[in-house]
Amino acid sequence: MMRGRSDGAQKKRLWTFVGIGAVLVVFLYMYFGSKSSGESALEYSSRSLRKLGSSYLGGDDNSDLSSRQDEKFGLEDGDDGIIAKSFPVCDDRHSELIPCLDRHLIYQMRLKLDLSLMEHYERHCPLPERRFNCLIPPPPGYKVPIKWPRSRDEVWKVNIPHTHLAHEKSDQNWMVVKGEKIIFPGGGTHFHYGADKYIASIANMLNFSNDNLNNDGRIRTVFDVGCGVASFGGYLLSSDIISMSLAPNDVHQNQIQFALERGIPAYLGVLGTKRLPYPSRSFEFSHCSRCRIDWLQRDGILLLELDRILRPGGYFAYSSPEAYAQDEEDLRIWREMSALVERMCWRIAAKRNQTVVWQKPLNNDCYIQRPAGTQPPLCRSDDDPDAVWGVNMEACITPYSEHDHKVGGSGLAPWPARLSSPPPRLADFGYSNEMFEKDMDTWRQRVDQYWSLLSPKISSDTLRNIMDMKANLGSFAASLKDKNVWVMNVVPKDGPNTLKVVYDRGLIGTTHDWCEAFSTYPRTYDLLHAWTVFSDIEKKGCSGEDLLLEIDRILRPTGFIIIRDKQHVMDFVKKHLSALHWEAVGSTDSTSDPEQDNDEIVLVVQKKLWLTSGGIRDTE
Repeated sequence: MMRGRSDGAQKKRLWTFVGIGAVLVVFLYMYFGSKSSGESALEYSSRSLRKLGSSYLGGDDNSDLSSRQDEKFGLEDGDDGIIAKSFPVCDDRHSELIPCLDRHLIYQMRLKLDLSLMEHYERHCPLPERRFNCLIPPPPGYKVPIKWPRSRDEVWKVNIPHTHLAHEKSDQNWMVVKGEKIIFPGGGTHFHYGADKYIASIANMLNFSNDNLNNDGRIRTVFDVGCGVASFGGYLLSSDIISMSLAPNDVHQNQIQFALERGIPAYLGVLGTKRLPYPSRSFEFSHCSRCRIDWLQRDGILLLELDRILRPGGYFAYSSPEAYAQDEEDLRIWREMSALVERMCWRIAAKRNQTVVWQKPLNNDCYIQRPAGTQPPLCRSDDDPDAVWGVNMEACITPYSEHDHKVGGSGLAPWPARLSSPPPRLADFGYSNEMFEKDMDTWRQRVDQYWSLLSPKISSDTLRNIMDMKANLGSFAASLKDKNVWVMNVVPKDGPNTLKVVYDRGLIGTTHDWCEAFSTYPRTYDLLHAWTVFSDIEKKGCSGEDLLLEIDRILRPTGFIIIRDKQHVMDFVKKHLSALHWEAVGSTDSTSDPEQDNDEIVLVVQKKLWLTSGGIRDTE
């Protein structure tokens, strides 16, 4: 009897445990299962990512998308083997993530970097298994950016909720917080009373007509290093001068983010150990206004890098206390810097107060006449001055080619004629003038076609910051001359190095590898043009999904992507539209473009405006 009662009690307890377990399983299934749609969570360094769920406003909350998994990029026509994947949304603290300039990644990977050489501000990209495979959210309350030209002077504070620069630089008029906006009075560290007056004073020092720094179209491309919030470059635009404003994500965080939000050309970078991503002889004018750079370090290697990217006869405007030499330390720096640039064959073109302007020679005569053993030496004859991707700087002078030495200058037409004039360096690629003109005509037709597809969605001020992800000769950008936009022309690092032709046309750009993230903040471009970029990375074995996520990261909400590629690429992109919260707004095929291969078509996509919290306010 006792044994039987004991067995029965055990069975009763067992069924009780089974019942409780079943209830728990049902509860967990209902709790987590009901949130599984669009809410797959990814782990990164023991930190869970924010789930998408109902925080997405304006999307398909009931979409039944499977979790992300590895997949084949290429698709054959008619193959429906790929199912659209869901992408989770990154945690809000990653709303300003720059994957290859992420110092948290540097700390986690324990990279041994020389801080004195600024290596921690250079590009260090995560391995595929360490990437954030999620959508970067906008900050809470994000608004459609203010349109150009008003944006030069004011932006929404909620879009870049960082006001420390306004307090830190309050005596220099960089920026001022005013209600819901951040105002930019046009000041800088060296020009408290406005960049426009400062620019005119430099032109006056050089005796340029009408105190205009463009010098009757001879100065078009400017490199501004340590640019702050890029007011110098912003005020040059009215003189038909376009600048590449460069600064790292250093103690003055978000300065480049402010520049791009304002609609001013800018790029995240640093003068560290690697060459700048620009070909030799790209800029007519360079500028440093108290940019906190030690130009004397490592035998003048940074100044020699500046020399590499300056054109024959190019200028370097240096505004700093050293130019004034008020005390012994300033005087020492001035003496050493003056001796260095003299050995580099630079001459003083003008000097006034705390600003000096040096000029680079027009030919090799001075280099040839230097005494034997003079430092810095000339670079080796086998050194390619246009090779820049991952190439270390060297403390040597880049001489001109025999042809350029004989010409004695850049040989470029003044702006705007140089935009449509075949540039001298076109011959480096075996292109004839006729090929150049045909390329220009082809892209004029294509841009007209693009604008026809975009016209129902845009007005004259909708677009400002544009990127051509595969610029070739720059004819896409040249065809936009009459639009109120600027274009970042990107030349892939493993293709023909045509970026020097782009610069010779009076345009700007950079070199990049689209298997990696671009050096910019999220939400910085209004339109991206991707001509066979997907096909190119597919051949290299890189991830199409990673490229889609990168495009989404750097594209502003309500921005557009123009994809020109093969049919299987379009099928791939279309299957991811809902996961990315993109919308197809137009397409065409090759029949309307007799100059193009029959298998190349166009798809125009728009990124929806969504927020992770709060409501959407459609402004401006």
